[in-house]
Amino acid sequence: MYGWIWRHIPFKQWQLKALVSVVLAGAVGALLWYQVFPAVEPLLPFDDVQVETTDPGSNPLPPQPTGAPLGPAATSAVPTGSARQVLPS
Repeated sequence: MYGWIWRHIPFKQWQLKALVSVVLAGAVGALLWYQVFPAVEPLLPFDDVQVETTDPGSNPLPPQPTGAPLGPAATSAVPTGSARQVLPS
């Protein structure tokens, strides 16, 4: 295909053929970017993001009731049996 395009460009110098090839590639790219891709974008599922879980064991921690008592580590910030030491100034 590229050989067919190269042979049908109407210039004899390779520099002009290369320039016409670059312009042709840019025109095809612009056509795709500004016309084709926006036209087919609504048909593509890129904005249809859904997270579904059908596995009943997907949540390993069961919800805790709001009035549940706290464990022993959460009830006291200072360990029992330790007193605050006051240093002389």
